[in-house]
Amino acid sequence: MTDLYLVRHGETDWSADGRHTSVTDLELTENGVRQAELLRGHLDPRSFGLILSSPRLRARRTAELAGFDGDYEPVVTEDLVEWFYGDYEGVTSAQIHQTDPGWTIFTHPTPGGETHGQVTERIDRLIERIRSSGADRAICFGHGHALRALTVRWIGLDLVWGAHFSLDTATISVLGEEKGVPVLERWNAR
Repeated sequence: MTDLYLVRHGETDWSADGRHTSVTDLELTENGVRQAELLRGHLDPRSFGLILSSPRLRARRTAELAGFDGDYEPVVTEDLVEWFYGDYEGVTSAQIHQTDPGWTIFTHPTPGGETHGQVTERIDRLIERIRSSGADRAICFGHGHALRALTVRWIGLDLVWGAHFSLDTATISVLGEEKGVPVLERWNAR
C-alpha cells in the first residue's frame, strides 16, 4: 500500500481569520510563505512516486516553496480542491453559528455548496487513483477540510469523523497501512 503524505497549504488572509475558503483563489501571506519555506528539506521530492496538488494558488505555491518544482512539480487535480462552501464562502464558523448553531462542514449541509455525497465520491476517486498508482510514496498538497475528508475516507470512516481532526496550515500528516489495514501514522506535524 502507498504511504500518503498530506500537506496543508500555508497561511492566507482568510485562513488566519478563520474564513471558509474554497473557490476564492488567495495568495499566501508573508507568514504563509515562511511556513511553506520551512517545509523545504523535510520532504524530499525525489522520494515520491506521485505528487498531486489542488489547482488553487495557495496549494501550488506551498508545494513550490517546499521544493516541489521543476521536474517535481505536482500534477494538478480537481479532486483535491477544498470542499465547496457555497453560501458560506468567506464566512467564519462563528458567523454561521448565529443562524445555524452547532454547524460544522462535516455534520450539516452547506447551502449552495457540495453535499457530503459529492465530497465522498470525489475523495474516494482520489484515493483509488493514489492506491492504484503503484507509487510507494505519494504526496498531496491541499486544503484543511478536503485533507481531513481524505483522511477519514482513507481509514474507512464516514465524513462526519473529519470534525475530530484539527489541521493547521503548513503541516505534514502521513497515512499508511499496518498489517493490511489503512492507518493514520502522523498528524498535523510541523
